[in-house]
Order: sequence, then structure tokens, then C-alpha cells
Amino acid sequence: MKTIGILILGLIFSNLLFSQEIKVVEIKTDVNEVTVFISGAQVIRKKSVDITQGKSILKFVNLSPFIDPKSVQVKVEGELTVLSVNHQQNYLDKMEKPKELQDLEKSIDAIESKIKQENTYLSIIKEELAFLQENRTIGGRNEQISVTNLQQVSDFYSNKLTALKLKEIERNNTLEDLNKQKTDIQNQIKTLTSKKEFPTGEILVKVDAKKNGNFSFEISYVVGNAGWFPSYDIRAKNINEPVQLIYKANVKQDTKEDWNNVNLKFSSSDPNVSGVAPELKTYFLNYNTLPPTYKLTANGVSGKVTDTKGVPLPGTNVVVQGTTIGTVTDMEGNYSITIPNNAIQISFSFVGFNSQTIPINGSVMNVALEENTMALEEVVTVGYGSQKKLSLSNVFQGRVAGLAVGGKSDIKIRGTSSLAIPTAQVEKQTTVNFEIKTPYTIKSDNKNYTVDIEFYDLPAIYQYYCVPKIDKDAFLIAKIIDWEKYSLLEGEANVFFEETYVGKTLLDVRYASDTLEISLGRDKKVSVNREKIKDFTTKQFIGNKKEETRTWKTTVKNNKNQEINMIVLDQVPVSTAEDIEVNVLNISGAKHDLETGEIKWEFSLNPVDKKELDLKYSVKYPKYRNLIIE
Repeated sequence: MKTIGILILGLIFSNLLFSQEIKVVEIKTDVNEVTVFISGAQVIRKKSVDITQGKSILKFVNLSPFIDPKSVQVKVEGELTVLSVNHQQNYLDKMEKPKELQDLEKSIDAIESKIKQENTYLSIIKEELAFLQENRTIGGRNEQISVTNLQQVSDFYSNKLTALKLKEIERNNTLEDLNKQKTDIQNQIKTLTSKKEFPTGEILVKVDAKKNGNFSFEISYVVGNAGWFPSYDIRAKNINEPVQLIYKANVKQDTKEDWNNVNLKFSSSDPNVSGVAPELKTYFLNYNTLPPTYKLTANGVSGKVTDTKGVPLPGTNVVVQGTTIGTVTDMEGNYSITIPNNAIQISFSFVGFNSQTIPINGSVMNVALEENTMALEEVVTVGYGSQKKLSLSNVFQGRVAGLAVGGKSDIKIRGTSSLAIPTAQVEKQTTVNFEIKTPYTIKSDNKNYTVDIEFYDLPAIYQYYCVPKIDKDAFLIAKIIDWEKYSLLEGEANVFFEETYVGKTLLDVRYASDTLEISLGRDKKVSVNREKIKDFTTKQFIGNKKEETRTWKTTVKNNKNQEINMIVLDQVPVSTAEDIEVNVLNISGAKHDLETGEIKWEFSLNPVDKKELDLKYSVKYPKYRNLIIE
């Protein structure tokens, strides 16, 4: 009886152990939908899975290594209870390299083998040359050498030395060609992937099925190393027709997972002469002060991005900090980006390297990024935290951040409603979402893809704008009303006027009011000239006061064959001291802003007509003081 009891207890215990074993099902999925943010992207994968009754663990494999664990969401339909959702990284199964990358790496290995072989040949040649040099002496000290023997030895030495030197030149040329091929292939590899090997991402979902069945799963997560920035093509045929605006998204990703034929969405939650019109500074007048100075720049920054060894980094993200204005480096690591007037910093980022945000300190900024050598720990990420080498029994008890497990009615799955997707809001800009209507493919190759989003015909009022004190060129400004309904973001724009490319400008909507002004660049057919009239510029003493008079003449000529509307700006100084008196004597009917000193002429000008604008003002101040007046 005792033996039978022991056997029964053993059977019961083994049954309990067997019943506690949870089946692990490995599931491979495809990317179905992607929402790309300014920085990062939300990926959605869908899959129908056959599940048997009871508890099981679904392991979704071959995911990106750059998943944000806090963003993981799982949705399922049917009589199924989700007990826990967890994210981990698999260090045993590395991300499979694309065939193109594998072929390039094989080419590198073959070239390196040839380089090694050529170096061996060179070393042999150098040894032969050294042997030849050491054995130039013929005969002994007391032995006489005949002319015939000397001639024979000389010919042998000359022929042998010539042959060796020619071989050395040939081998060096071959080495130079091989090294050039190696460099070209290395640059091509950089456009496909970073140097590092990454573990695969995995999402583990523990479920409890009431019965056997087929269940539809949807998993979503936010992933790094992806993003987009807007750019535009602005076309104006003439000043009588609407502005045509083509809205484009520049997107690239290196998430280590290809987006093949996915439903693609974009979200904003997160030539060398500039087309940016200049701005006046207030001319404050006081003792020992200088008039405002203006440094006419191209409102752009260019340069090269490399690693610390000077190797170019093609495909580097370059973004004006706090804006959506961005670009990417070319195959040589070079970039060029247009800068708004109030920009302070530029950010540089490349997968596998530490990002840099540096102040704008000139028109040329070269940057060297440091490789991120921080080793990834072997961890299983649970909710918002991480634990090292957790056992399955601990992971799936439900006692993790973001997941509360009690009775059946108390289960709350993290991500379905409790957490929002992280977004990067642009200052003074509402969120904009664009959905591409046809399936689109974006490979994980770190290349820049341009996707057309929208095409608009924008009714516009055209007006020419000039500040001849700073720049004598006239800028054509298109004023657009009700621009808010077009969901525009700030970005660079290629400008085409009268079917000719005229350069780049900025479409900056952050500070636009009810009217959006777009600079269409310079128009050389409108000439403006500003000059000081010396005959009317005087200095005289009145009592204990000194008075100086300045006179400026601005001439505007319309060389176009149609009427134009024109705005011309100038300024008079603004006194900040009681004993300095500024008197405006002649402004040719312009508007005068007393606070800033701005002088504004607004007028129409017929074809081949010109208009002269006079500005005259005087300044009185104590004669024993010195005052610098422009």
C-alpha cells in the first residue's frame, strides 16, 4: 500500500509539472503599416495565429533591434485573454544581412587578399634590390678586372635593376588601384548599413485561450533610426497665376527591417545665393554707439560629416534644431542646408554613432561623429524596466510595469489604452498626418527616399520687396491667405519662377500670421539703387548744438513688361537720449514707424517706369559730444 501511495503521488506531481509547462510558439510576421514621425516611426504588424486551448507563449521574432519597449502594443480579437506583453533582444540570432551587403563584403575580402599578395611581391622585390646593392663589388681587392668582365657585370646590374624597379612600379600601381576599389566598396557598404551587428528584437505575448481557434493579432511599436522631413517645389509661372506647391516627404530608415509594400503615413508629431529676404534691425542712436551692421550671408550652412578617422558618413541626418528643416549627407559626406534667420543649433545623427548638436558658428561646419562603442547588455526588457536573464516563470507572472493582472475582468494590457505613442511636437505647429494612398516600399538601407505627398494651387498676391540699405536686389514675395488649411510644415523649398530654377528659399510657417509670405527669390528685372546725396549732407553749429543732415535717394526701375507692386524699406535713427533730437525732413510720402525708425514705401510701378524715393533727416546734439551718424 505504501508503494502504491508513493506511485500515485509521483504521478500527480509529474502531471502538475507537465501542466505547468507552457508551449512557446515562434511567429514570423511582415510589416503592414508604418507611421513615420519627424524622428522615429510606429510599425504595425498583423498576423493570424492558430492557438490551442489553454496558456501559451507567442514569440514574435525577427523584429528591429531599435524598438522602444514602452511603446509595444498588442491587440487581439476573439475569446482570448492576454496575460502579459514583454520585449527582449536575441543576441544569438543576429540580424540577417542583405544579399547585396554580403556580396560587397565578399568583394572586400577578395580585394584584401590581393592587397596582401601584392605586398608580399613588393617585399620580395625590395629584398632582391637590397641583395643587388650589397653585391655590386666584383673581384677581390688585389684582383684586376678586365674591361670585358666589367662591361658584362655593368650590363647585368643595369638590366636587373631596371627590371626590378619596373616591377616595383607595377606592383605599387596595382596596390593603388586595389585600395581605391576597397574604398569605393566601403563607401557603398555605408549606404546600406552601419558597421555594427545588432541583435534581433522579439516580443513575447502570454495568452490564455478558452478554446482552440484562429486569432488575429496586431502588434505595434515605436522604432528608432527612422524619420522624415518636408521639402517643397514652389513654381510660379508669372505674377498673375496661382503658386503651384508640391509637398514632398524625405524619408529614410535603418531600422534593420525592410518596409515592403506597406501602408505609409507621415506625421509631424515630432543655388548658393539665398532667397531669404533680409530684415532690418532697429537703429538706436546714442553716444559711443555705432549704427547697426549687416553681414550679408547666404543664410545657409554646408560642410562634411565624417567619423573620427576622417572617413565620410553618407546618409547622416542634418536637422536645424527645433524645426523640421533637414537634409542628408551625400556619398562623400557633404551636406548643404538653408538656415532661418533665428536658427541657433544644428543636429547631426547617424546610426551607430553618438549624435551631436552644435551651435551655428559659420557658413562652413565640418563635423566628426564618434562611434557609439557602448556594449549592449544581455537583458530581457519588461515593461518600463529591465531584468537580467529572467526565467519564463518570473517574466509571465504579470507583475511587471504597465500590466496589472488580477481576476479575469481586471486585466489591463499595456498599450491598448494606457499609453500614448511618444511624439515630438514642433513649437507653434499643430500635428499633421499624411497617408500615402498606394503601398510603398522603404528599404532599411539608410538611403534618402522622396515621396510626393500633396499638390496645391495656392491663390497668391505678388509683391516685390527690397531693403536697399542691406541688399539692392528685389525679392518677389507671394502672399497666401488661408494657408492654415494646407497643413504646411517649415522646410526647404526649390523655387522655379517663369519656368526657370532660381534657387532655394525657406517655407517657415512657425511665425506666420493670417498671411503666409513665401519668398520666390531675386528678380533682376527690377533694379533698385540707393545712394547718399553729398550736396545735401551738411554739418552746422547752432548755439551750443551741432546739427547734421543726411540725404538718401533710392531709385526703383521696373524693367518688366507688366505692372508690379513694390515695398521698399529704409530707416532713420531712433534717439535714446534726451539731448539727441532726430527730425525727419522728407520721406516722399512713406510710412514712418516712430518706435523702430522704419520707413516704408508701398506703391505700384508701370512697365519700363521708374520712381525716385527721397529720405532726409537731421540730428541735433550737444556740440561738445561726438556722435557717429551713418
